[in-house]
Amino acid sequence: MTDVAAPEGASARLSADLEAALEQHRVELTAHCYRMLGSSFEAEDAVQEMRVRAWRGFDRFEGRSALKSWLYRIATNVCLDMLDGRKRRARPMDLGPAETSGAVLGAAQPEATWVQPAPDSRVLPNVSDPAELAVERETIRLAFIAALQHLPPRQRVVLILREVLRWRASEVAELLDTTVASVNSTLQRARATLADRAIDLDATDAGSAAMDEEQTALLARYVDAFERYDLDVLTSLLHEDATLSMPPYALWLQGREDVRWWMEVPGAECAGSRLVPTSANGMPAFGQYRPSGPGGRHEPWALQVVEITGTQITGLNAFLDTETLFPLFGLPDRLD
Repeated sequence: MTDVAAPEGASARLSADLEAALEQHRVELTAHCYRMLGSSFEAEDAVQEMRVRAWRGFDRFEGRSALKSWLYRIATNVCLDMLDGRKRRARPMDLGPAETSGAVLGAAQPEATWVQPAPDSRVLPNVSDPAELAVERETIRLAFIAALQHLPPRQRVVLILREVLRWRASEVAELLDTTVASVNSTLQRARATLADRAIDLDATDAGSAAMDEEQTALLARYVDAFERYDLDVLTSLLHEDATLSMPPYALWLQGREDVRWWMEVPGAECAGSRLVPTSANGMPAFGQYRPSGPGGRHEPWALQVVEITGTQITGLNAFLDTETLFPLFGLPDRLD
């Protein structure tokens, strides 16, 4: 659009184009905001604010760039505003060493401390190409989201746009009102930081686009063993260095024996639980319900996000904030 008022028909058409673009790109814009912010709730808030800013500023959109690029610019600026002065979100593994048998849970930390899980339906676009889907899954995994939080906000933006979304350096420079040289320098620093955290941006595994038969069978054995609370079978499915974490608590454990001890002693009340499948961050997940209600009714206890590498479970992430997470994932508030 120009400074001259557009004819009514053209204005209506452009408004329709904006609404169509907002809906068409909603999932990928939510994923972009989630990578920036580390919280699915904040990502939803950011996208809503982006929509408001887009409609307010649409009369100044002059069509010099694609609507999609313009929306990414607005979403990025919303995220930068939200990150201004905030501490980074983290996983328990980022905050200190693993505990061992005999550890106590400690005090719960505020929600803003933690990288939160995101439902696949909110952040994974519907793509049919297995290789492209693999990349999408890898770039929303909990470990990758947590690693991004170690980057200063502008480094985070540059790395996401250049390495995840594959924008050209000139496009990123235009979005950030800077130079190509500055973008390339910022990207180099961001990559070095991720390399220090053992995140290899060039090592995406195309096989992660979908679970293979062995992994599907592994997950079925896990569900069966957990619901029977057969700790012998359960721990046999874990990698020797498997981790267990339980946000909002900072405590985490590593290794089969320590994970088994936790399940057997402090976690004994999980016996008799039922698991309802869902998916989070490109990984299998479950709503866990313990028989803690009246008459043994199963009530929400945790959202489990299960990390699998090869044919072993390498991470069990139990997010205990069921009051907010279960509605987000469409999980029932109890099992009859």
